[in-house]
Amino acid sequence: MSKRGKKYKAAMEELKEKEFYTLDEAVALLPKTSTTKFDASCEIHIKLGINPKHADQVVRSTITLPHGTGKKIKIAAFVPDEKIKEAKDAGAIEVGNSDLIDKINGGWLDFDIAVATPDMMKEIGKIAKILGQKGLMPNPKSGTVTQEPRTIISELIKGKIEFRNDKLGNLHNVFGKVSFGEDKLKENVQTYLKAVQDAKPSGVKGVYIQSITLSTSMGPGIKVDVQDVVK
Repeated sequence: MSKRGKKYKAAMEELKEKEFYTLDEAVALLPKTSTTKFDASCEIHIKLGINPKHADQVVRSTITLPHGTGKKIKIAAFVPDEKIKEAKDAGAIEVGNSDLIDKINGGWLDFDIAVATPDMMKEIGKIAKILGQKGLMPNPKSGTVTQEPRTIISELIKGKIEFRNDKLGNLHNVFGKVSFGEDKLKENVQTYLKAVQDAKPSGVKGVYIQSITLSTSMGPGIKVDVQDVVK
């Protein structure tokens, strides 16, 4: 079992007062429990009462956080020649079609999100395995396959994120940076939680949101009182 450093142990001391915290308390504890010298990301982890094996219980949607995530997103755009300029102007770091596909086939994957127009999807099929393994395949459900690449690129840069449950029915997302301050972090996390609540599948029975944990990069988890959030 790995040993924890002094900063981590000090952060854990901040959480000895009680087991669960209100959302206000949890957000206020984020900077106090940060263990890094850099501006740490703030993360939210949610356990959902769903059965991920059932297609009608998959939780997946997108949300634009009011204050963004604080992370600079690298976007690659697969578009026809006539849309190359608008995709570049919108902020994509790499834009193209067959040439971009060849570049990725050659091993280049220095981007976070891929956007594509519908007419490019057949060509992208040539690198579907490469993109799929990295979770980078454009998808209509996340809005990354669109006739208006300029719009989605702009939204992603401003803070639009996708949330999707993993195989165990959990959600994991970054919702800001410690430097944002309590007010902005709270507004971001409230917006996120509302979107998750709105995305509740109709087939889910019982408790939908079973647990919520906030944390900073490499910091300890802060357990949030779900009842406080729900009310």
